[in-house]
Amino acid sequence: MGQGTERFLSPGKGRGLRALKHFKVGELVFTCPAYAYVLTVNERGSHCEFCFTRSEGLSKCGKCKQAFYCNVDCQKGDWPMHKLECSAMCAFREDWSPSETVRLAARIITKQKTQTERTASERLLALREFEAHLDKLDNEKKEMNQTDIAALHHFYSKHLDFPDNEALTVLFAQVNCNGFTIEDEELSHLGSAVFPDVALMNHSCNPNVIVTYKGTVAEVRAVQEIKPGEEIFTSYIDLLYPTEDRNERLTDSYFFTCECKECVTKSKDKAKMEIRKLSTPPKPEEIRDMVKYARNIIEEFRRAKHYKNILVSPPTELLEICELSLEKMGTIFEVTNVYMLHMMYQAMGVCLYMQDWEGAMSYGEKIIKPYSMHYPAYSLNVASMYLKLGRLYLGLGKTSLGVKALKQALAIMEVAHGKDHHYLAEIKREIEEQK
Repeated sequence: MGQGTERFLSPGKGRGLRALKHFKVGELVFTCPAYAYVLTVNERGSHCEFCFTRSEGLSKCGKCKQAFYCNVDCQKGDWPMHKLECSAMCAFREDWSPSETVRLAARIITKQKTQTERTASERLLALREFEAHLDKLDNEKKEMNQTDIAALHHFYSKHLDFPDNEALTVLFAQVNCNGFTIEDEELSHLGSAVFPDVALMNHSCNPNVIVTYKGTVAEVRAVQEIKPGEEIFTSYIDLLYPTEDRNERLTDSYFFTCECKECVTKSKDKAKMEIRKLSTPPKPEEIRDMVKYARNIIEEFRRAKHYKNILVSPPTELLEICELSLEKMGTIFEVTNVYMLHMMYQAMGVCLYMQDWEGAMSYGEKIIKPYSMHYPAYSLNVASMYLKLGRLYLGLGKTSLGVKALKQALAIMEVAHGKDHHYLAEIKREIEEQK
């Protein structure tokens, strides 16, 4: 479980986690099984509902025909949680549509009923100790919580013994603030979970650990050297953006402002906000307006794509939004500017969705170098970009470029995922097949 860490009171941050021993870069600090978790609906059939193994020949639940498993053991293992949904899915059919948060909350309630002692996931922090920050929720967040509670009652009325509304309000606020999304090696969304001990770590924009997943277990590895007595920090957010954006996101989702060295010195902001070298430099207000435009278009695009990367607008329309906004922003922003990179990343995603491999590759090629510059060392965002590019190159017959990109992904993943992770074995196999 990792006895090299302890819970402590972090000055100005409340509780936190600190090292009791020395950790080298790439060393496993601790692991934490999920207290409760749920596979995302989009991955049904390609991943086992119980252990999250990715596999071709999964068997489906005979009753609802919606959940898939490696074998009978996985199916039995999942039954205490799956039975919450199985008959409800049969009854509601096409109308079965609780959000992932609602599905996760239902599983937490079920587990709390049967589980009285602390679990292996709560070695240092119990789930009931999670912060809810109820006093800080704005009306929109309060309404969303009530909508989730209503959905929970609607979809699970026959199978759940509900706590009262007050307890549910607290639970949903806790899940929203402390939940994790489990992602694969290309950072595609696989599901949602709660990992209490992982939630104990405080945030830094220059983190010294990284969280990756092996099935439904979270693994925390050092990405900087950590000395005994030092606090262990992870990152709660995407670190691509400049300081102001990062803190807006942290305030909105986690109700605090970061005061890490990166936020105080803003050392990367200038490079992240690179402005084109023009014969007449743009005026400060022109830059400000363009930043505002960029942020709005990012928000608009997020809404157009909808929740968890499910495209709701036609892909050609989304690609057009990307191209037009890149053109507009490119009059002031350098191609390495993070707002340009964000739009290129979205465009690349749409190209992948449309199976326009050449288009996706050309965006990936523009993104990768600036990514390596803006993100901290051993970033999963950089690794997944090398991986996507490598696989695109191989698919397009550019073997030597493909192998080179995959090796660059491997170098980061050996530290972030550990040398024995099955993702690494898969990538090494892809490289071997090219010889």
